[in-house]
Amino acid sequence: MSDADPTPPAGQVARSGRGPRAALRNTRFRKLYTALVLSSFGDWLGFLATTALATQLVDTFASKAYATGGVLVFRLLPAVLFGPLAGAYADRWDRRRTMVLCDVLRFGLFLSIPLVGSVATRNSSLLYLLAASFLIETVSLFWIPAKEASVPNIVSREQLEGANQLTLIATYGSAPVAAGVFALLSLLSRALGSGFDYFRTGPVDLALYVNAATFLFAALTVYRLDLPSPKSADRPPGQAAPSVFASLREGFAFMGGTPLARGLLVGMLGALAAGGAIIALGRLFAESVLAGGNAAYGLLFGSIFLGIAAGVALGPKALGDLSRRRVFGPSIVGAGASLIVMSLVPNLFLATVATFLVGAFAGVAYVVGITLLGLEIEDELRGRMFGLVQSLMRIDLLLVTATTPFVAGFIGTRSIDLPGDGPAAISVNGVSVVLFVGGLLGIVVGIVSFRQMDDRPGITLRSDLMRRLRRTPPAPTYAGTFIAFEGGEGAGKSTQLGLLETWLVERGHEVVVTREPGATATGARIRALLLDPAAQVGPRAEALLYAADRAQHVAEVVRPALDRGAVVVTDRYLDSSLAYQGAGRELAVDEVARLSRWATEGLRPDLVVLLDIDPVIGLGRAGSEPDRIEAESLAFHARVREGFVELAESDPDRYLVLSADRPVDAVRDAIRGRVAVAVPEPAPATEVAPA
Repeated sequence: MSDADPTPPAGQVARSGRGPRAALRNTRFRKLYTALVLSSFGDWLGFLATTALATQLVDTFASKAYATGGVLVFRLLPAVLFGPLAGAYADRWDRRRTMVLCDVLRFGLFLSIPLVGSVATRNSSLLYLLAASFLIETVSLFWIPAKEASVPNIVSREQLEGANQLTLIATYGSAPVAAGVFALLSLLSRALGSGFDYFRTGPVDLALYVNAATFLFAALTVYRLDLPSPKSADRPPGQAAPSVFASLREGFAFMGGTPLARGLLVGMLGALAAGGAIIALGRLFAESVLAGGNAAYGLLFGSIFLGIAAGVALGPKALGDLSRRRVFGPSIVGAGASLIVMSLVPNLFLATVATFLVGAFAGVAYVVGITLLGLEIEDELRGRMFGLVQSLMRIDLLLVTATTPFVAGFIGTRSIDLPGDGPAAISVNGVSVVLFVGGLLGIVVGIVSFRQMDDRPGITLRSDLMRRLRRTPPAPTYAGTFIAFEGGEGAGKSTQLGLLETWLVERGHEVVVTREPGATATGARIRALLLDPAAQVGPRAEALLYAADRAQHVAEVVRPALDRGAVVVTDRYLDSSLAYQGAGRELAVDEVARLSRWATEGLRPDLVVLLDIDPVIGLGRAGSEPDRIEAESLAFHARVREGFVELAESDPDRYLVLSADRPVDAVRDAIRGRVAVAVPEPAPATEVAPA
């Protein structure tokens, strides 16, 4: 797609760089993000308004506490009852319609609270408030997995992490904005109350009306958005959909039987538990350990959320090219270790720093976990996975915040005398003990997650981290060098590949020249089918055939040559599938990439030489008898060219882009200059002395 129109049709993913800014250039994501901001703002404003209203409907201190607690319980209870079910429906229903319907329902429910309160008794109003809170949160459970499962379908793989950063910033960053708006609306209601009885008797009603309006605007925004339906909805006529409970069983089985999903779930629950323990015990810790008051508690509470914001916003950039599977577990270990430090230091400054680090590591783990869920889980299961994760996270938070204060209170504050004649003793505080044990559990959870998800066995985590600190590229797991030539038809790849082979052999390298498709016996049969002008091959079948050829090619030719130290030079590789089947055939690029990553076990070239050429010129060189791909339309080949260029722009350090219009010798010299840097000098032959 061109820069002027960066948003492709439904089902095709826009590809224009990486990071939050690149995600916001995607028109469809920008619209969805607007709806998310409005919904998140409405959630926080509704939380403040409903809890404030609950305290105004009763009189005594105990009643106010119970009413507030009741609102919180009724907001958390739906996750326990309906969380996984909501995720299953996100995989069955049209997601755009689901989100619109949910926002309209939330609009109506929030609007009804002040209307019912204006005519009902205080007790009846409180009961209706609790029921409405339960229904609002139930509806939200269906909205969240529908939104989360839609994002990977409208942004590219490179943009997904940035999109998730923006999502989390909107989710938590809208809280202080909502608090400020709530305060202003409260002041405005008080001013209006001097002239209108309605606002004097219902001081939070104005906030509820504004809150309802945010969901109506969110519904209108999503309604105008083009979102792809879940693939489970695209069944052939006559094929029955599985039951909801069968879908749930499939989701639970996948989560329990897949190491990646299992590691993500365990890790995210562990990271959330660490943050929840601080939120639940922060006030007691500030008072009993730090000998502080509300100011110390406020500092700790603010530090945990400031740390989460820093981890979400800055973590992905700091991680750079480190494998996200590898850093997820260590992030949780970092949160657990920081929690242990916090539990052991009775110093406000050090405790504040440790609390900030707990939040920062948890924030990194959360954004990485959400990104991996979107990238690695198929669309047919994605809604169920997000629904299950969201549900279990809320249950986890509920259990942590509800039980840890009781455990700390049961342990209490004790003094244990040490053996000996002196009066030496150790003071044991239940809060510190619970936080310490929580930190240990966090470390264990992080280690388990790392072992489940590590995708670079044989390379120590320490060496990976040191490489990142030195800003050097990741070390390959093979001894050779892998170079791929890419480009459109008639770009001159074969000519330049032959020149490079001759030059490398003269320098003393073992060189293996290969191609795709057709480098193996199996691949030759696939090639004949793929290029046969008479063959009728659908876009998805074509992508699968290329992936099959590539899997055999890597297993039989490429990987063995790299393992023995050869320089492998291939005419086409993975990027051709992304450009031809992704951009050219207009398939979702992230799905094509996932298919090829699976086929090649993640093997990618050390250097990609892209010979860029105008399709009109290139096709003119193709000859009088074009094959099935060469015979495609000029528009198809123009999309292929754009696809190649965008891939190169997304990872410029790994690509050498050259104009194929330049003289052959000039292109040859530019390639040699870059390859001389990428390919180490061959080791000198060892002479064996005569006996």
